[in-house]
Amino acid sequence: MQVMRQVYQGLFLAGALASTTIPTGVFAEVATETTQLGDFTITLYLQDFLTADDLTTLRIVAKDKNALALFVPAGGGFAALAASPEDGFTKEGMPTTSASAISGLPDAATAATQAIAACQAASKAKTACVVLLEVAPAQ
Repeated sequence: MQVMRQVYQGLFLAGALASTTIPTGVFAEVATETTQLGDFTITLYLQDFLTADDLTTLRIVAKDKNALALFVPAGGGFAALAASPEDGFTKEGMPTTSASAISGLPDAATAATQAIAACQAASKAKTACVVLLEVAPAQ
C-alpha cells in the first residue's frame, strides 16, 4: 500500500495529471488539485477534514510564492505539509501545533514521510497524520 501511494505521489509531483482522485488507502480516496507556480508543481490533497478556511489558505499557498515560502522556506528540492485529521490544519486562523512542513528534500516520498513523522511527533491524536500539500520541482 505504501509503495502504491509513493507511485501515485510521484506521478502527481511529476506534473503528469492536473486534477484527479487517487487512492490513499485500501478504502479511501482523496481528490487533488495540482498547480504550477514558477519552478514548482504543487499538489493539494483535498482531505475530508479540511474546513473551507483551510482550503482557502492552502489554495493561496499553492498560488502565491510569498505564501508558499512561509510554509516551505528552504529553497529547492521537494516539500510536504502534513496535519492530523483530529487536530485539523488550522484553529482560529493559525496552524495547529501538529501541522508540519518539511522542505529541501531529495524526493517526494522522503518529504511526505518526514512531514508525517513530524506531525505524528507533535500530535497527541490517535488518527494518523496525512499529507495536505506536496511541492516538487517542475519537470
